[in-house]
Amino acid sequence: METEVVHSQVKTISKPKRNKFKTLKIAIRKDWQLYSLLILPIIYLLIFKYGPMFGNVIAFRRYMPGGKIYGEQWVGLYYFQMFIEDPVFWNVFKNTFILGGLTLLFCFPMPIIFALLLNEVKSKKFKKFVQTASYLPHFLSIVIIAGMVLQLTALNGSINAIVEFFTGDKISFIQSPEWFRTIYVTSEVWQGMGWGAILYLAALTTIDESLYEAAKIDGANRWKQTLHITIPGILPTIVTLLILNIGSFLAVGFEKILLIYNPLTYETSDVLSTYLYRVGLESNNFSYAAAIGLFESIIGLILVLTANSISRKLTERSLW
Repeated sequence: METEVVHSQVKTISKPKRNKFKTLKIAIRKDWQLYSLLILPIIYLLIFKYGPMFGNVIAFRRYMPGGKIYGEQWVGLYYFQMFIEDPVFWNVFKNTFILGGLTLLFCFPMPIIFALLLNEVKSKKFKKFVQTASYLPHFLSIVIIAGMVLQLTALNGSINAIVEFFTGDKISFIQSPEWFRTIYVTSEVWQGMGWGAILYLAALTTIDESLYEAAKIDGANRWKQTLHITIPGILPTIVTLLILNIGSFLAVGFEKILLIYNPLTYETSDVLSTYLYRVGLESNNFSYAAAIGLFESIIGLILVLTANSISRKLTERSLW
């Protein structure tokens, strides 16, 4: 009797698996044209995303340019111990953490605020003009953005012309370490605010207008409508993007920093990505750079898992 019960349990457990497999098979046969569109993206992910992950093995091996592709000699945690004992690395890590925190603090909420303000604009022409003007910086090349930042903050730039008019003195912004974070975060807000607001504006269109009409009947003003209807309506989008932004917390913009920083501002501007560039490509210490990159990736993974877990407990919304 016990064996029969066990067999029946096994059958009931395995049956849904076969049903799911059959359902997937039927779906692929029915809509094979749609599924075929996944082939190129999957190949791209396998070659350019998952394939290079095998190269992380050189973080545990001594790699020499021109030698074996996965290193010459197994050295274990030697390179990890090397950067943990390096004071320059911890200064770079601190800069990355601070810049990432400031970027998240200012660049994440600004598109939300901008989208909420645009949603209140009644004039369609003015709204389209503001949207178009705010999107444009996103489509400019990083090189152009960096050139504009350098021109504006130069000693003979526009900003110094205004400063000199009011104070009589000029400030060497781009050569001053204390000004770098302000310049970087401000340029990030300006460049990404309009583009980041697109998703929130799209989410706002999904909110039922009858909720606002009911709120007006109950005597709710625009502020209360925003607080109790608009923000809860776009909260899933906010949570999803927040988790993704936390995951890329340490991936501070490499290109822009590389183009606008200089040795005088290394104290506050040198981040993990620029440090990896100098150590890996300029000094040809690829194993050391791979170890730091792997460390950064692990920290990012931990941040994503933590943020997702906290969001699931507090808001009952998460990525998975």
